[in-house]
Amino acid sequence: MKVTFLGTGTSQGVPVIGCPCKICHSDNSKDKRLRTSVLVEVNDTNIVIDTGPDFRQQMLRENTQYLDAVVFTHEHKDHTAGLDDVRPFNFKQKKHLDVFATERVQKSLKREFAYIFENHTYPGIPQIKLQPINNKPFKINGTSIIPIEVLHYKLPVLGFRINDFVYITDANYISEEEKEKTKNAKVLVLNSLRREHHISHYTFDEALKLIEELQPEQAYLTHISHQLGLHDEVEKELPTNINLAFDGLKLEL
Repeated sequence: MKVTFLGTGTSQGVPVIGCPCKICHSDNSKDKRLRTSVLVEVNDTNIVIDTGPDFRQQMLRENTQYLDAVVFTHEHKDHTAGLDDVRPFNFKQKKHLDVFATERVQKSLKREFAYIFENHTYPGIPQIKLQPINNKPFKINGTSIIPIEVLHYKLPVLGFRINDFVYITDANYISEEEKEKTKNAKVLVLNSLRREHHISHYTFDEALKLIEELQPEQAYLTHISHQLGLHDEVEKELPTNINLAFDGLKLEL
């Protein structure tokens, strides 16, 4: 199983023209963060979790040649805005793409990308087949995926466990019952927006505390804003089993 971090940033963490901050002007490529997403390659199946605004750029950078499915954590545009750019995979693979999402997220996709779902569609639009999911295990090409329901303030969001890999983003609360699904994970990925309190994201200290509680073998912080600091400086503060993720990071599990 292979995991590639397509993006590890937020809309507050993407380099902006004219921005005076030290992150935007850093020479370290690890400080150049696109919107948060991962590519999971398991059993000859390629699965992308979330298609943010940078999805096309991320697929080109990684030279991804085929895609079996997209799985959505939630409906916010920094996680869904790139859905239209699945169409090259339709063209190359000559078939629709399975898109797994909860009923609420599906409603949002139908609203934001209405032209995809109209009865009389325009030639060349994305060909997707919505696959309903909820907080119950489901399979993609035989691979079992376990949803983990978290809260993004008051919005339910799904994290996912695939084998020994757990991926949670856009969260600031996980119930005790859902924490059980993360036990004995080899790798846990968790959002860590910034150091100051935030209404809907774990802070740096909150993320570290939760990781200590859940005790994965290795953990990576993602969904990082500029406010957290420079990659190399933050890395010095972390225990040996926790790292900042960065765009293009690849893990073998």
